[in-house]
Amino acid sequence: MGAEVPLTRRAIRLAQGEALRSLLTAIVPGNTFQTRRLAAVRKDLMSMTSLEEFVRLVPLTTKTELVDDQAVTPPYGTNLTFPLARYTRCHQTSGTSGVPLRWLDTPESWNALVDVWTGVHRAAGVTAEDRIFFAFSFGPFIGFWLAFEAGQRLGALCLPGGGLSSPSRLHAILDHQATVLCCTPTYALHLAETSSMEGLSLARSRVRTIIVAGEPGGSIPTTRRRIEEVWSGARVFDHHGMTEVGPVTYECPAEPGVLHIAELAFLAEVIDPATTRPVRPGERGELVLTTLHRTGSPLLRFRTGDLVRPRQLPEDEGAPCCACGQASLALEGGILGRVDDMLIVRGVNLYPGAVEAILRGFSDIAEYQVVVTQPEGLTDVTVRIEPVQDYADPAGLARRVAAAFQVALALRLRVIPVPAGGLPRFEFKAQRWLRR
Repeated sequence: MGAEVPLTRRAIRLAQGEALRSLLTAIVPGNTFQTRRLAAVRKDLMSMTSLEEFVRLVPLTTKTELVDDQAVTPPYGTNLTFPLARYTRCHQTSGTSGVPLRWLDTPESWNALVDVWTGVHRAAGVTAEDRIFFAFSFGPFIGFWLAFEAGQRLGALCLPGGGLSSPSRLHAILDHQATVLCCTPTYALHLAETSSMEGLSLARSRVRTIIVAGEPGGSIPTTRRRIEEVWSGARVFDHHGMTEVGPVTYECPAEPGVLHIAELAFLAEVIDPATTRPVRPGERGELVLTTLHRTGSPLLRFRTGDLVRPRQLPEDEGAPCCACGQASLALEGGILGRVDDMLIVRGVNLYPGAVEAILRGFSDIAEYQVVVTQPEGLTDVTVRIEPVQDYADPAGLARRVAAAFQVALALRLRVIPVPAGGLPRFEFKAQRWLRR
């Protein structure tokens, strides 16, 4: 299910159709949640002949439905195809956008997820000769465990960084001569900042590849460039996934900032969030996913909330759609943001990714925070910036940043400098946007 064997569009669609039929046979009637949702179309589904027919028949699934299901039938809900004794893994969403979800997997479903993450590593050029350092704590979030087990499956030396401070992790990266680093984009930058404070030179590092996930920064050119600069030219590879569906994309080896969907594991659609109609290639829309091999806890047409821009697929089903030779659906610019993250500020659509793209273009900014308030119903945005240590003119830097916002976004945003160390640092998903 990974990226190592290029397939034609025809072969991908045939594999998806076969997997989808097997999935529907397995989950109905065993899975209470899915059987209830499919009751009205079950007969038609069993005789469907195309992927388009599946999309037409099956209703979209929302996160609210999953949250409500687990609230009514705690702790795991009814989206379980098998008896509880068959499940061996439990993970949980971060809860940053609402009530956290608990997600169970059988050994078979877990093996399918590890297959996809192994493809992520391979797409990034990771081999059995590498030493992979995982710079995060191993909590209930699914991505940490999958990335680690996928590295083991490749035969690489896997170095866990859980329970260590940032300075200790840096020493471990250098001492073990790690060649691959897995972390969030924010934490890659924080480790570089820590190395400067600790007097540790990253020029000594043998890290040549940094696989990032958890935030959209890996596909933002200025953030990517900043990470690669402070890590002495190491190549950044982006990836994204969700606890509810597992690992979804891997970055194109030939085109930085383009993510390929692992289509042997997913049936993907991109819809207009407002109308739910399919968008055209090149248009921004919401990613919708059907998990084809996570039989134990499947999702059918799940609205991920991720905003993406799909690339045109080739008319010739035997032709690749990308310079890397892949024919899988490609997303230009990676994950562009979240459907619910957009703000309208004085008539201008403002996305967190656009703000980060501007701020990461200033090498003198160590960290930032955005405070959103709505006095009398009007949206007001204040950007707090923390200059690097001993920066001479914080007020001047704030003025230059404000001017950059004005030019790029046609918005006057209040920019305020704060003292060194005045803003929080993050190991996992950064929470830089505060809404009051």
